[in-house]
Amino acid sequence: MNAVLKSVPRAPGAFPLLGHVWPLWRDPLAFVKNLRAVGELVRVDLGTMPVYFVTSASLAHEVLVRKGRSFEKGRLYDRLRPALGTGLATAPVDVHRRHRRLMQPMFHHAKVARYGEIMSEHARALVDSLEPGRTIPVLEVVSEYATGTLMATMFSSAADTGGRAAQVVLRNMPVILKYMLLRAVSPKALDRLPIPANRDFDAATGEMRSVIDQVISTARAQEEYDEPDLLSMLLAARDADTGESLTDEEVRDELVTIFLAGAETVATILSWAFHEIAHDREVEERLLAEIDTVVGDRPVTFEDVGRLEYTRRVIDETMRLHAVTMIMRRSMESVEIGGVEVPPGTEFAISLYAVHRDPAVYPDPGRFDPDRWLPEQRRDLPREAYFPFGAGSRKCIGDGVALAEMVITLATVLRSRRLRPVPGKGPREAVSAMPHPVGLSMEVELRAAPVRA
Repeated sequence: MNAVLKSVPRAPGAFPLLGHVWPLWRDPLAFVKNLRAVGELVRVDLGTMPVYFVTSASLAHEVLVRKGRSFEKGRLYDRLRPALGTGLATAPVDVHRRHRRLMQPMFHHAKVARYGEIMSEHARALVDSLEPGRTIPVLEVVSEYATGTLMATMFSSAADTGGRAAQVVLRNMPVILKYMLLRAVSPKALDRLPIPANRDFDAATGEMRSVIDQVISTARAQEEYDEPDLLSMLLAARDADTGESLTDEEVRDELVTIFLAGAETVATILSWAFHEIAHDREVEERLLAEIDTVVGDRPVTFEDVGRLEYTRRVIDETMRLHAVTMIMRRSMESVEIGGVEVPPGTEFAISLYAVHRDPAVYPDPGRFDPDRWLPEQRRDLPREAYFPFGAGSRKCIGDGVALAEMVITLATVLRSRRLRPVPGKGPREAVSAMPHPVGLSMEVELRAAPVRA
């Protein structure tokens, strides 16, 4: 090990040979949250391999933005690439740069506005399915909604096969997300063991990739499209310099990435938002007042997203509290981070979940408080303190789409429905790419129409 790296404090609780794998498996969210008390840069051993956890927003900004050119995606993505392919989330630097340039036009403001029409239509259908008096498993219901909405923006040019694909994705995505981090932090040799986690993960990724291949094949056979969607735009995309297009395998890998990132983010954050709102009457009343004022009785549109300022603050605060569990980077050259010179090949990890709960930045960090995001309070925060979609050149390409969908959906549901917690049915945080609210059951109530002067 590099002599300078020996000065970095090591997390407590390591076991011989296993390192910190056991405490990471047992309670990963508590483990990463407690690293801040050890230091800004903390060594964690995955087996015999050291990984350096960045625990402050300022050092995260160094790795992701200021010195981002010195880093590539790390071990987490190496371990997932054979199963999930080489989409934007897992792609090495050269592939990522080319694919992002091809895909960026699909996420411009005008395109997001078109997707907003689909989101609003699907959100209204979701409301119609929420029958008053029913008790619903929130995460399951919202996941089905988010997947269906994403399918409509991606696959309208191959609607028949797209519908079948939606069922496959819904069935397999929870399995992939459940075991993804486990696969990433485990030694590679364990992949070959015939244990249920390996069998289930490999079967789920294989089936999802196969059904998306079928959708792509169907779309390729069409000569024109009634309404361009993400799939048709991916198939038609050409590099401005070389004229090259994406292969079917590259298109498939990008679609898998969009599914796993897009549907999970929307479903998870909306589910937590419904939970947080139901436990804070003042937040709920302020939300309802804003929705009544801005939207009234008409459908929520994309144009409303910028006007629903408090609704957006609720989403921002939910994303702060329930952020991505972990991302990783690997140094490609010698680089100084936090005053420590690290050699090429050093693995770094950043838990957005932990950084967003740093008490040095966020007073009373476990409290749900949308007013943290008032302009006058936000000005007091360091710019780099909040990065729910990542930062730098690898920031999520679909952040604008996800934010628009979450605001539109939250406002559409709350206009006519209240979701009430079921006594004794509080959720627990289950580790996935984002912490899931497992066991979140809520009762649907019809919201009384607002009294207007």
